[in-house]
Amino acid sequence: MAAEQTSRFTVTRNSQAVAADQRAVLLEDPGFGRLFTDHMVTIRYTEGQGWHSHKVEPRAPFMLDPACAVLHYAQEIFEGMKAYRLEDGSIAMFRPEENARRFAESAERMAMPAIPQDLFLEAVEQLVKIDADWIPTGEGSLYLRPFLFASEAFLGVRPSNEYIFCVIASPAGAYFKGGKKAVTLWVSEHYTRAARGGTGAAKCGGNYAASLVAQKEATRQGCDQVVFLDAAENKWVEELGGMNVFFVMEDGSIVTPPLTGTILPGITRNSIITLARAKGHEVREEPYSFAQWRADAASGKLREAFACGTAAVVTAIGTVRSTDGEFTIGNGNGGLVTESLRAELTGIQRGIVADPAGWVRTV
Repeated sequence: MAAEQTSRFTVTRNSQAVAADQRAVLLEDPGFGRLFTDHMVTIRYTEGQGWHSHKVEPRAPFMLDPACAVLHYAQEIFEGMKAYRLEDGSIAMFRPEENARRFAESAERMAMPAIPQDLFLEAVEQLVKIDADWIPTGEGSLYLRPFLFASEAFLGVRPSNEYIFCVIASPAGAYFKGGKKAVTLWVSEHYTRAARGGTGAAKCGGNYAASLVAQKEATRQGCDQVVFLDAAENKWVEELGGMNVFFVMEDGSIVTPPLTGTILPGITRNSIITLARAKGHEVREEPYSFAQWRADAASGKLREAFACGTAAVVTAIGTVRSTDGEFTIGNGNGGLVTESLRAELTGIQRGIVADPAGWVRTV
């Protein structure tokens, strides 16, 4: 495999890349997180040397020492973002600068080196360009997973002196089975996702690991996702296992839990707030209790609720279950505000709706 030099990256193409006809069959129904492209990006970090060994190379397993720090102390962060094929055939990403910014903030919270924004963006774009043929047509996208982990071999509770930054990609269809249908949520009463002073605002693997037992409970109850309440009072709605949540009231105003350090500052969340305000909706970032959620759904004050995130984009919430029973929001199938915001957001992402804020970055 011959290596090329592109900017600061050494590029080695995969000599065993998936054939075009086989790839076309796989892309007919990619699902989510099941398929992976032919290449990956890796960059190493060593204390005193900084970032080095920038590579685009065939996707392959890592060789890790049994004492690798990430396996023992969970120093790891990641991001989730997408590349889209636009109608004119070009490729674009949605607000990748915000992913770079949040990645740096997560790194700081986890005592890890922050990768410079320009290097983060270049790494992601390098992978998108070399694996562009893996981007599905239609409503599909190429899901990008940049991540950083402690790679030093040692046993001791301190920040690692060595790290590996990597970007992999996975062609993606619908996140939830059944596509756009409204989802059913389970309210976790025994488990919490994060507490004040913890890592709730960082996109680290430990947050998701802590949510899995609650998600298993939700699945047993026939629900699609779990929703977490706050750790202090077990009263206030915070977020789903991997998504932020919004509530649409009868007067058209929208409520979403505030960023107090315990929930992830979602890029889709921020985009929804901006779009909703531009449409004339009052958006309030304020605490909203589970008891109020139930009461507002029963009275009709609450007309719609939806979750949002990179993977699922905007997903209506139809039914909420807990140990005290269940309730339905509106007609149980979503609503006009949810669908309007989803349509505008996805339209901007795919270049078919005007992008006045300059959120779309062409690769």
